[in-house]
Order: sequence, then structure tokens, then C-alpha cells
Amino acid sequence: MPSGSKIWHFRFTINGKESITSIGSYSTIGLKEARDKSHELRKLVLEGINPVAKKKEMKRLARFNSDNSFIAVATEWYDTNKKKWAADHAQRLWRRLELHVLPALGSRPIVEISTLELLDVLRRPEKDGKTETTHRMLQTCRQIFRFGVLTQKLKYNPANDLDGALKAHKAVSYPTIGHNQLPEFIEKLEQSRTSLLNRFAIKMLLLTFVRQGELRRAKWSDVDFKAAEWRIRPETTKMRTLHYVPLSKQALDVLCEIRKLSGDSEYIFPSQQQRKNPFISENTINKVIHQMGYKGVLVGHGFRSLASTILNEHGFRADVIERQLAHMPRDKVRAAYNRAEYLTERREMMNWWAKFLANVGLK
Repeated sequence: MPSGSKIWHFRFTINGKESITSIGSYSTIGLKEARDKSHELRKLVLEGINPVAKKKEMKRLARFNSDNSFIAVATEWYDTNKKKWAADHAQRLWRRLELHVLPALGSRPIVEISTLELLDVLRRPEKDGKTETTHRMLQTCRQIFRFGVLTQKLKYNPANDLDGALKAHKAVSYPTIGHNQLPEFIEKLEQSRTSLLNRFAIKMLLLTFVRQGELRRAKWSDVDFKAAEWRIRPETTKMRTLHYVPLSKQALDVLCEIRKLSGDSEYIFPSQQQRKNPFISENTINKVIHQMGYKGVLVGHGFRSLASTILNEHGFRADVIERQLAHMPRDKVRAAYNRAEYLTERREMMNWWAKFLANVGLK
């Protein structure tokens, strides 16, 4: 070559036309390897295949496989849908893929992944008893492959044949305490060695029994003190719908105390490390509860079942309780009716609940 480098060339004639293609660099490919490669190319010529066209097709196929690898399709699916999900859910979903699926299947062309290959990957967490993880991964993979089919990356969804192939998962309820244990818990909460803001966060969780993600992301602009309502934004709720939480006098009093601490912040419960996260972390409340001596006995989410049990025992209507828990009916018409008609009953119920907590020691 004009630059001084030396390259092996293979000359051939096909369809009466002489052509040339490169085999590789003289400095990296020895004579024997060059001859072996030339024999392979000569076989192609004898079969009527142009080696140059074949090389271009192989490069095109390699680019196609790279652009349509499992991780590429999964990323496109994730980016398309993540705005529909709560941030915590989106983060957990992708993290699960990173830990259990992408190491084995990420670089594989999605069209080449078979049902048995996918099953082998999904079954690996079962060895550690993580049956919930395997079923969640199957659900996610099925959606990714379905997206691949819809975008014409492949013709068949290999996850469709895996129903019943994984070990059954038995759902475990979030640990909680009984109503007779509430006085002791509240006393320990008052004595806990944590920040005042964290203590108020647990009190608000008790008074409203919302999901922790909804509490953590609450903004001062969401609270209407005059109407005594907390309007939880759709993007922070599990069902992606606006959710109204009637606020009792006790809840409003706690919010007034919190405002003395974080009133200058956008968020009601701002993080101390706002560069990483503007509001308190996912583990903050559970960590405080664990430090109080309730590890394995109670988590923040357990307040929801605790409140549901007590309210049901005291005769409140199940539909009203379920609506306050933001458990939405699948029937959209009925859901709209519940939202419109149950607010007065929910307000009365939340006031009763706050008085009940005050009677067992909540200040």
C-alpha cells in the first residue's frame, strides 16, 4: 500500500468480472491462515457467491443484530414506557433486568433467543428462593419481546409459552403489628433517636396510611390547608390517577410542625443529600422502624393493612376503606363514582382514625 502497510489480497473472477477483496494485514495474518481464508473465499466463488457482497451482508447483519440485541430492544421499550410508571417502579424494574437478565441475554440478538434459553435465565433466582423475582422478570421479558414483535424486530414472543413453567410464588403480606401493640410503638417512636423530620414522616404515614412513595414525593403545593386535603399527583401514585386524602385536624397540626422544618423546600420531606435525591430515600422510614426494634415485625407499608383491619372491625364500609387505600376498581365508571361519592364518608373516617390514634398515644 502507498502508506507502506502490507495486506493480503484475494483476486477472483465472478460472472466474467475480476474483483479483489482484502483478507487481512500481513503483520497479523500468517501465510497458512491467509491460504485457509483464500480457500474459503474460493468455495464461495465456485458457489456463485461474490465474497465482497457476502462481506457487506455479514457487516450489515452484525449491525442489525447489534441494533436489535435484547438490551437495545429492552432499552427502547423502557424509554417508551417509563413516563407511565412511578420513578421507584421504573428504577426497580430496570435494576432487576440488570441483575438477572442482561448479563446472560443483553448482547444476544433478540430474534435468536429461544424459549428454553429464556427459561434457563428466569429459573436461576429460584435456587435462592426468589420466586417473586422470577415471575416479575417473566412479566417484564414478555412485554419486551411483545414490543419487539410490534416493532418487527422478531416474529414470535418466546415468553408466551412459559406460563406454568416457573415455580409458583406465594405472596407474603407486609409485616405489621396489631392494634394492641400501637401504644408501645408510639411510645418508642417518641423516644427514637432519629431526626424530628423522620419522626413526623412516620406520624403522617400512620395518620394517612398512604404508600411510602406517595409520602416521600409529597410537595407543599399538593396540600390545601383551607380545604384540609392532600391531592396526591397522578405521577406519584401506583394507579397513575389523582388521589385525594382528607386531612384530619391532627394531620394538619403535624404538617404545620413540619413546615417549621422544611417550609422553604419544595418537598415536605426533603433529603439531607439533595444532590442525590430531593426527598427522603426509599429506606428511610423502614430503617427508623427497624432501629426501634421492629425489624421483621413491621414496615411502613404495614400501616395500610393495620388501618384497614381496624377500620373494618369498627364498621366502616369496605368500599370507602378501599377507596381511601387507593385500591381502584377495574370498572372506570364505578371508579369515578367512588371518587365522587365517597369523599364525605372518607373525611369522616379519617377524622375517626386520627382520634383513635390520639387515644392510643399519638401526639
